[in-house]
Amino acid sequence: MIDLQNVSVSFDNQRVLDGINFSMEQSEFVYLVGQTGMGKSTLLRLLYFDLLPTSGKVRISTYDSSSIKSRQIPALRRRLGIVFQDFKLLEDRTVYDNVAFALFVTNARRSEIKKKVLHVLADVGLSHKRYQMPHELSGGEQQRVVIARALVNEPVVLLADEPTGNLDPTSSAEIMDLLTKINMRGTAILMATHNYDLVKKYPARVIQLKEGKLSDVDMKKGK
Repeated sequence: MIDLQNVSVSFDNQRVLDGINFSMEQSEFVYLVGQTGMGKSTLLRLLYFDLLPTSGKVRISTYDSSSIKSRQIPALRRRLGIVFQDFKLLEDRTVYDNVAFALFVTNARRSEIKKKVLHVLADVGLSHKRYQMPHELSGGEQQRVVIARALVNEPVVLLADEPTGNLDPTSSAEIMDLLTKINMRGTAILMATHNYDLVKKYPARVIQLKEGKLSDVDMKKGK
């Protein structure tokens, strides 16, 4: 489903990713770990084609970085769910409207939008908060809205960039429980994090970025 072949990325002649090879199967849960500044966000940007590799090839489902047209990128992104650390919610819209927005841009019917939004809000435990504004929610609740918005288009994979980075331990655990439940239903998840305690508490496959290289890590042997 995800396949990176000898991918390198350079900025201003400085190589950030160096000959990355990585593949991910359907329904997998994979952690992407590494210190701040090691290129985790750069790797995720490659996967939703916000960035193209300097060399090598990125393939997501049937989309290929070597041949994709700019007009095809929105269709690709609708097959992905993207969760950011800093929420990126629309502050002037309710919880319901924030989630519905992801469907409005696809020209979905209003009846379909309502059904899907209410379903996904129930999934993340926020049905009772649907008419509230983002600033009225806790950080954990805001992140659940972001996850609901990412899921409403029924993506094949969820890309989560430090989704617990701004949350307290209790809220972080709630988000991890939710992501685990989502994954068990069949949605693949690639989660960038530097929180090794969470990785150990919720074990899954771990890959590490270090000095531009990507490698698998056995957390039982330590990081």
